[in-house]
Amino acid sequence: MLSLRPTLLPLVALLGGLVIPTAAFAQTDFYNTDRGRPVQIEDAYVTERYAFDLKLAPVRLERLSGGTYNWGLEPEIALGILPRTQIELGLPLAFVEQGSRRRSGIAGLELSAMHNFNAETEGLPALGIRGDVLTPVGALGPDRVYSSVTGMATRTLSWARFHVNGQYTFGAAPDASATVTGPTGGIDVSRWLVGGAVDKAYPLKSTLITAELYGRKPLESGQDVELTVGTGTRFQLTPTLALDGGFGRRLNGPEQGWYVTFGSAYAFGVRSLFPGSR
Repeated sequence: MLSLRPTLLPLVALLGGLVIPTAAFAQTDFYNTDRGRPVQIEDAYVTERYAFDLKLAPVRLERLSGGTYNWGLEPEIALGILPRTQIELGLPLAFVEQGSRRRSGIAGLELSAMHNFNAETEGLPALGIRGDVLTPVGALGPDRVYSSVTGMATRTLSWARFHVNGQYTFGAAPDASATVTGPTGGIDVSRWLVGGAVDKAYPLKSTLITAELYGRKPLESGQDVELTVGTGTRFQLTPTLALDGGFGRRLNGPEQGWYVTFGSAYAFGVRSLFPGSR
């Protein structure tokens, strides 16, 4: 009988070369907290170099005071383009209730770049910075371009990790008649945002749980600082697929209410980008 082993070995080697590099960096994706996955406060680390992180169907449902509901959906893709540096493209979609009127559509186009300055040391936390630009694209997009800068710090202890974020957004307040994607849409546009989070990883179960508290100042002048608390979890379903879910509540302000989030992320690599692959 003709043996298939000589034929199958090259095929197995080829598939292994394509899949193993992806699985190697993707299987710990549950450990990294991204903005909105599952909480607002994120860690200071980025997508690995040469890796793609495709955020599939991250959904946010809010119930505001008065019983109105809003949906947000923001698919994104991130690429580790340089050492400790990623770029990201997002297209938020929203469904909002404004009184008896309901609107849905694209809520802008977001471009961002994030850089991690260092790994943690005994005396220094991991530090990162991200710049975002939200452009006026779509029926529910902002009325002008908004740019923001966010600083992040992460400190890991033996029993938990701690994160601190601070963000500031540049640009004039929106016109009274304009729709800006804020906490009820796909992207939370604030004048400033400051908060912290703590998380605990369970590596043997490929699971992370987290909780956060942050305050944000709306872009509109005269509005008070809004406080939000939230919690969530991330789970590594397969070496390349991670799931996340969260729950939170806005404690004060004109749009008090609760929200839930659900999302998934698929990490993959392009073989030709890896050193020595050509």
